[in-house]
Amino acid sequence: MEPGEPREPREPGPGAGTAAAPRWEEAKTFHDNLAPKKKPKSPKPQNAVTIAVSSRALFRMDEEQRIYAEQGVEEYVRYQLEHENEPFSPGPAFPFVKALEAVNRRLRELYPESEDVFDIVLVTNNHAQVGVRLINSINHYDLTIERFCMTGGNSPICYLKAYHTNLYLSADAEKVQEAIDEGIAAATIFSPSRDVAVSQSQLRVAFDGDAVLFSDESERIVKAHGLDRFFEHEKVHENKPLAQGPLKGFLEALGRLQKKFYSKGLRLECPIRTYLVTARSAASSGARALKTLRSWGLETDEALFLAGAPKGPLLEKIRPHIFFDDQMFHVAGAQEMGTVAAHVPYGVAQTPRRTTPTKQATSAP
Repeated sequence: MEPGEPREPREPGPGAGTAAAPRWEEAKTFHDNLAPKKKPKSPKPQNAVTIAVSSRALFRMDEEQRIYAEQGVEEYVRYQLEHENEPFSPGPAFPFVKALEAVNRRLRELYPESEDVFDIVLVTNNHAQVGVRLINSINHYDLTIERFCMTGGNSPICYLKAYHTNLYLSADAEKVQEAIDEGIAAATIFSPSRDVAVSQSQLRVAFDGDAVLFSDESERIVKAHGLDRFFEHEKVHENKPLAQGPLKGFLEALGRLQKKFYSKGLRLECPIRTYLVTARSAASSGARALKTLRSWGLETDEALFLAGAPKGPLLEKIRPHIFFDDQMFHVAGAQEMGTVAAHVPYGVAQTPRRTTPTKQATSAP
């Protein structure tokens, strides 16, 4: 061949095409791993189980709270802007939210097109300027929270029904009471006294019975007439279902999602587990509680009747992501044993109303 004469194209040798394919696949895999992961599409609120969480429930904001209480809102906002690239530390609702997202992943594997999943909404009366730090914190922890409601100092409670809220968690007892008064399932959440590891693969939710899942009918009888009359009343009315309490609807929503796993033959591997943890005695007053749940078409995976014994030690063994109770001494007892506990301000036990186990400062926006 003379210099400068064009070369004739060569036929590809045996296996050349197949050798190139793996290299292309390797390059694509490498690129996909570098690209940001696409987050799942947010469901329509009316189709999902919506959990509204306040910023102080999701994250620890103790220093910010102190600045707000001592120096006012302007200094509070300035501090947040100066620290907006520093993520907040996880708050009491954080493990609960992570467990909700773990359930969502399992649901989407089984039902890719379904919107019947948990949808988490961050609801806060913070000013919009603080939103960047909240967004940065959510992205830092890789949380899937796309819906925000920041009301700039006004109460966010009026928006909860528009979001089709199934449960509202906040560190602000007054806002929780406002939500309960509007007929929305709500609770004031408290940090435990010590950290206890909780399940990363199974959402565990524990409920008190009276004035939480059920009405406060029976508690009123205890308060007015004592335990002996209460036991007589429960025996006579054993087959009469109790009226529903403020969190009955949330248990119902959990049960609906559980059945999606049951229908796939995954009852024993279900990533949602529910507990009834009640001070009732099993023999004297337990049947009415269980028959009430049955009449609603509901159940809990475990029912624990303590006959007045402290709940904290038992909850330490269960290790729920959250425990709901209407009485503050049960909430405080759970906290002492390392359980994230939430107070439901409903029923006769709230008269005179007590909403915090310890004195709290005025809440930041």
